[in-house]
Amino acid sequence: MDTTWEQQAPTARPVQRRGVHARIRTRDGWAVQHAIVTLTDPAGRQAARAEADAHGAVATDPLAPGAYTAVVTAAGFDPAAQTAIVTGSGLADLGDVVLTRQGGRDLPPPGVWTLDPAHCRIGASAQHLGFSRVHGRFRQFAGRIEIGTTPEASSVAADIAAASIDTGNTARDDHLRSADFLGVATYPMISYRGSGLTAAGTDRWIVHGMLSLAGTQRPVDLDLTYLGTGRDPWDGLRASFHAETELRREDFAMTYNQIVRAGVQLIGATVKVELDIQAVRGDSVPFTATER
Repeated sequence: MDTTWEQQAPTARPVQRRGVHARIRTRDGWAVQHAIVTLTDPAGRQAARAEADAHGAVATDPLAPGAYTAVVTAAGFDPAAQTAIVTGSGLADLGDVVLTRQGGRDLPPPGVWTLDPAHCRIGASAQHLGFSRVHGRFRQFAGRIEIGTTPEASSVAADIAAASIDTGNTARDDHLRSADFLGVATYPMISYRGSGLTAAGTDRWIVHGMLSLAGTQRPVDLDLTYLGTGRDPWDGLRASFHAETELRREDFAMTYNQIVRAGVQLIGATVKVELDIQAVRGDSVPFTATER
């Protein structure tokens, strides 16, 4: 009889490893915590049920030899099914079982992800004189993304120091900080709070949130693209995103302008906002507006 052994501890006696074992993963290789594996016999009766641990590993109670159907389910993912053949030794190893997010759409693993300001950029641009654009960015900001077990349970929080605006021109930056625009003396912080995601494609999502800017709060949606995850040289896990939105200045009481010629204004009516985001899993980066 073939027997598979597993060492519990360096000095412990080996114990026989029985039951059905599997590792539940996403398509990019991350563990799906709390996935459920249910096994049924040929008559459709439930034979075993087990929940994945924090590493996505599953082990059921011992089963009699034979063929079983294993169905793997997890909130926010499409179910997966495959056949498990339990041998005479009482063991079946399904290896890695890959789950796909519902609709084939990707997100990072659930948990808290904190923006790394050194590897992020929050930029804004507006039309100038009707034919070109002036670009700027904010140098001090902080943010946190919480990926839920379902997209609807996810959230975003970001704070930006309004006075950190930088367009490369001192006189223009001072004017943008004035009451004509950001009013930083009265409203020093720009805040965004998002709650829930709506799928817009395989790797695209709409973030629904509220933007507080210059004393006015308005609903603002972000067009978010998830670019993937990967390990960094310090063994941290990072996720990358790109997001865009367009704001109407008048929605935030920023109506200052000058007419430079018939039908042409000095500053365009809308501002395009672009965010390049790199976030680290966990709370290793403080959630405070730090300089970028």
